[in-house]
Amino acid sequence: MSEALQPALEASAERQNRFVSENLRRIYLQIYRMVGSVADAQDLTQEVFIKALQRADQIKDERKAAHWLSRIATNAAIDFLRRQARASFSGIDELPEPLMAASAESAEQRLLRAEQREKLEAGLRLLSERERTALLLRDVEGLPAEEVARHLGCSQATVRSHIANARIKFRRYWESRKS
Repeated sequence: MSEALQPALEASAERQNRFVSENLRRIYLQIYRMVGSVADAQDLTQEVFIKALQRADQIKDERKAAHWLSRIATNAAIDFLRRQARASFSGIDELPEPLMAASAESAEQRLLRAEQREKLEAGLRLLSERERTALLLRDVEGLPAEEVARHLGCSQATVRSHIANARIKFRRYWESRKS
């Protein structure tokens, strides 16, 4: 390798490391919310970053890189769910330690949080894959309807319909569990 290329390669590696470290947690959480399994989310996150870094030359505007990466992550999660033909959800005790932050909680607080999470997961399981994905991307990830439509390969009107249906189903489920 020529000495002239060395600084360029080191700068490229540094940019890649920064890109990964700035986006890793967000992408992992995005995928985890969709697939519901810690192990699967970890594997898919790794695959997403491999794909993204292999295609890093496609990024013309670094400000858009985060959205581009989110789209790769969403597509990877959707493909995974299609391959699995199911959606699985993990219990609260299966979350990795950095996400738990349970050390300051009492046993009663952990139990209540676990019960709340179980109700939430059961409600999400009632939704179709597309409704769940649209709802999570829009309401949890905060993506605009236009971006959600691109992720799902449908129109914005269809996204709004999926989200409205998901909210109605989820609200009915949640209200039935309050009593």
